Amino acid sequence: MNDLWRGNWATRTRIVTGLILFTFAFFHFLNLGLGLFSDEALDWGQDARLAITRSEIGEFVLMASLLIHAGLSIYTLALRRTLRMPAWEATQVVLGLLVPLLLIKHIVHTHVAHDMFGVNDEYGYVTVLLWDTVDGAWQAVLLLIVWVHGCMGLHFWIRAKSWWQRWFPFLVGVAMLVPAFALSGFMVQGRRMLLLFQDDQIRSALIRDYHWPDADAFATLVMIADYMLYTFWAVLALAAAFYMTRKVLSWRKSVRIKYSNGPEVSAFKGLTLLEISRNNGVPHTSLCGGRGRCTTCRVIVEDGGDLLHPPSAAEARSLAAVKAPANARLACQIRPTHPLTVLRVFRPDGKRGRAHASQGEERRLAILFLDMRGFTARTTGQLPYDVVFLLNRFFDAIVPSIVQSGGTVDKYLGDGLLAVFETEDEHSSARTALKAAENISAELAKFNQTLASEDVPPVAIGMGLHLGNLVLGEIGAAGNAPRTLIGDTVNATSRLEGMTKELKVELLVSEVLLHSAGHDTAGLKLETLDLRGVSEPLSALAVSSGTELMQVLETVHRSKRQN
Repeated sequence: MNDLWRGNWATRTRIVTGLILFTFAFFHFLNLGLGLFSDEALDWGQDARLAITRSEIGEFVLMASLLIHAGLSIYTLALRRTLRMPAWEATQVVLGLLVPLLLIKHIVHTHVAHDMFGVNDEYGYVTVLLWDTVDGAWQAVLLLIVWVHGCMGLHFWIRAKSWWQRWFPFLVGVAMLVPAFALSGFMVQGRRMLLLFQDDQIRSALIRDYHWPDADAFATLVMIADYMLYTFWAVLALAAAFYMTRKVLSWRKSVRIKYSNGPEVSAFKGLTLLEISRNNGVPHTSLCGGRGRCTTCRVIVEDGGDLLHPPSAAEARSLAAVKAPANARLACQIRPTHPLTVLRVFRPDGKRGRAHASQGEERRLAILFLDMRGFTARTTGQLPYDVVFLLNRFFDAIVPSIVQSGGTVDKYLGDGLLAVFETEDEHSSARTALKAAENISAELAKFNQTLASEDVPPVAIGMGLHLGNLVLGEIGAAGNAPRTLIGDTVNATSRLEGMTKELKVELLVSEVLLHSAGHDTAGLKLETLDLRGVSEPLSALAVSSGTELMQVLETVHRSKRQN
């Protein structure tokens, strides 16, 4: 939750009010979905919800959140120096502006009608009011817009969190089910109410029960909705006028920006460096969209840095977190007023300097460290040719098991290797890694049989399997930067493989990887290991031979089924 308090007051307030509105929408949609079951379930859900949202405190918090969130969104838009933005951000902005246009009528004919004319705005009243009308179709569209806008805001706020990345596929599924559930409930409830209204007596009773507005009341409500819409359009027009006025005034002043290994451009003062890059078509990485959190837009200020404003507390924290040098700044936070020469740390432009992969890609994947045991003692006194010949035969025997299981060798480490299993998700990555370890052990046994026939001592190995967050990217000088893996997961896996020698086993598999592969570890005898350079103890399954891995897992599963 620390990210909640980063940025300026407007950003923090928008996040808080957005979370309040998203929570309201979530329970509102769940309540609407109860129409699938019965009128009683629908009414029970609405009564429980209105007990909070129609209370004095609840009503104040909800309406204030709505007005503040919409107002700050328009205010922030009006203060922008440029309307150029990534497609996802533009989509979220457009959806956010559409919400008030479609929501005003709904609020007027429910909440305002309830307060002014005592209308009992239960779902039955709402469904009959909207059924088989153009407004009803627009309200269905509004539901989808609100939900997509809210989900986008939530995702781009906390997408960098590791727990969010782990749960993201599941949460996407839930997010798709919620509007489907709500609209299905609305359809079923609407059909029930349509049948009831075909009976004259029931229709008259329901109209009395709902305190249905008469023609004059409806005319008043339509007029109120029109005035509110005019007010909203007027606010948008004022924001647009304010934006254009600032734009015209800013044309009088400009500043020169020189990019190392890039162009030299002229831009209006008052824009952030990231906005200047976007306006002039200069490729500039910014994974968080210019919110000052990911630091991928950072630059090294080679000239003119002494004339820049000092970093804010939030920018200083972000730079300190990545141990950036003193002359590093975030392009999304600095507003140059004097000429600058800057070097972009991360380059998305494949034509100059580095390729796309140089900015790094974070994935949650399984990796395998493998090492040959006793290699130094085994090769002492041998000719270099013999050593290379043995290693190549060894790798020829085991590497196909990795490739056929869906993995790739990231790098060879003398008498060992590091392999990564890049699949569509962490579940399949974990399962392919387990399969590869099992196959490697089986192929090693065949290789040792061949060595025995040649009167050569057998080869022993150690393997460590682990799963976690990795950064995959090109590391090295421009034009000579091989793809590699970095991150705490790599170090932990290497230490895990090293422990196989101490425990006298061939394989150690982390509990995290077993869980990701779908295996219940409750019945397994796990080792708790304190690994050098790893902050927390790591639980792992020790297996004397990789060929026994699946047998050990199946034995535990079978025992649980029998119990």
